[in-house]
Amino acid sequence: MKEITGSLRSVHAGSNEEYSKPAQTSIKVDLEGFPGDKHRGFQRRAQSWDSEPTGTPRRNERQWSAVSVEELAQITERLALTEPLSADTLGANLCVEGIPELSLLPKGTKLLFPSGAVLLVEEYNPPCGDMGSQIVEKYVTRSGEPLTATAWLRPAAGRRGLVGIVDVPGVIKAGDKVEVQVYEEPA
Repeated sequence: MKEITGSLRSVHAGSNEEYSKPAQTSIKVDLEGFPGDKHRGFQRRAQSWDSEPTGTPRRNERQWSAVSVEELAQITERLALTEPLSADTLGANLCVEGIPELSLLPKGTKLLFPSGAVLLVEEYNPPCGDMGSQIVEKYVTRSGEPLTATAWLRPAAGRRGLVGIVDVPGVIKAGDKVEVQVYEEPA
């Protein structure tokens, strides 16, 4: 099993309607996810992108989301923003550093933290237009050209991060080492 080590730049939780999540020093995650977070729980309602009809109750495979500093920098550069894109603007629970291709980690990959907490990757988190509205409100381009809510979709494609579930509860702190056990198909 391939292992990668990074560090946790920041940890976030929030339940407001505009998706942003303020940074916290630490969060004690449990099997329902991140306490106080909009995406907490064992189940969620199907959205337009799901294969089930919108509103159908289903298992919540989106208890947490993560982005990497390196991928945020790539998106920032491609959008030519005057300030770096931040994890809290994108509604991410975790922002990691030292894992430049975080979005490419396969389903089944584990993120291990010093407290014993383990997060399990479920899938890639594609960019959405709703998040684009948040970017338009908070960021400007170096050229002064206005952004549109959909302008970030192509630059963020393949770099938006991951979502997953809490596999083992524990405390996750900003500054923690993150050990990544990359899932590999059995031979």
